[in-house]
Amino acid sequence: METVAKGTVVQVHYTGTLKNGEVFDSSQDREPLEVAVGEGQLIMGFEKALLGMSVNEKKVFTLSPEEAYGERNADALRTFSRQEIPPGLEVEKGQMVAVTTPQGEQIPAKVIQVDDENLTIDFNHPLAGETLTFEIEVVGIHS
Repeated sequence: METVAKGTVVQVHYTGTLKNGEVFDSSQDREPLEVAVGEGQLIMGFEKALLGMSVNEKKVFTLSPEEAYGERNADALRTFSRQEIPPGLEVEKGQMVAVTTPQGEQIPAKVIQVDDENLTIDFNHPLAGETLTFEIEVVGIHS
């Protein structure tokens, strides 16, 4: 029986929940997630939990922030002057925006504060600092 190992491609259905039981992501109403194990496509703890599983096997596991998206980093908060924002771009507190780095990379970020002169943007991953629980089922494995 083939099991999930580094170098295999796996299809997995999953549901991810927060401590309070809120579902933050799920593949249940769509195609399963397909990833090459060992290529850094998954958060560390999720990939580790997959190793050794076989087709039709189910598992529930909980990841600390360190095993998932890391702790929240206060240095990831940046304040920008309104003059630095493109003209005509309206931003509101709570809005997700794409910020372009000097290298041209797009980074998602959340606007956490807006006033007449500045806005503060949080570049932490939205799930940083969260303990995550996953319920998974391996539905396919191939080399």
